[in-house]
Amino acid sequence: MPSTASRDSEVSCDPDAGNAVAEYVMVLALAVVLFGMILQLGFTLHVRNTLIDAAAAGARYASLADRTDADGAERTRAIITDAVGAGYAQDITVSRTGVGELPAIEVHVVAPLPVVATFGPSDALEVSGHAVDMDA
Repeated sequence: MPSTASRDSEVSCDPDAGNAVAEYVMVLALAVVLFGMILQLGFTLHVRNTLIDAAAAGARYASLADRTDADGAERTRAIITDAVGAGYAQDITVSRTGVGELPAIEVHVVAPLPVVATFGPSDALEVSGHAVDMDA
């Protein structure tokens, strides 16, 4: 009767043995990093678009006949705080400009750029919104 011990103790000569696990882990790690980068890009675009919309809404609000520049800045601050957080509503300025020959109001927002989650360089994202001044 032949011994089965010699077959059990033989070492596999296949050079690809065990590669599936290592390949799976490396591809999964790459896919997770890529997915996180896409999510971060989406969040950054969301913050930028929200700031643009808030600046435009604040400019339109400040341009109403019974409102002041401070009302427009406060409206902008409230929209930004509700949508993305108070950290993005720190530097808001309202100025009177012109669009062609029409008097206009410009709301300018400077905020941090979210690079990793909500962390990133401060004062790197600048947006503005304009509206024709109805009061003038």
